[in-house]
Amino acid sequence: MTIGIRELARNTKIMEQYDYVEIEDKKTHEKKGLLISPKYADEFKALLEQKISAEKQTKLDKIMQFAGIANGEFTNLTKDDIRKMKAQKYIHD
Repeated sequence: MTIGIRELARNTKIMEQYDYVEIEDKKTHEKKGLLISPKYADEFKALLEQKISAEKQTKLDKIMQFAGIANGEFTNLTKDDIRKMKAQKYIHD
């Protein structure tokens, strides 16, 4: 069910009737949020935390590709030398 903010303020018992309620700005039809029933809150929170954790891990993995540069492993090497070292490292592993 989709309701406006004013409707929610006037009738907070709506949450007892539905599992979730989408809130939107009635003038612009822009989504403002989602309210979920307390019986699904813990399950949804765990799912959301898992998704956020996966996104953070993906970003961290992208950053860690360049960790060799940061720890001095490739100091004073040209980009061609670095590519050769990386190729040898991954071909032999």
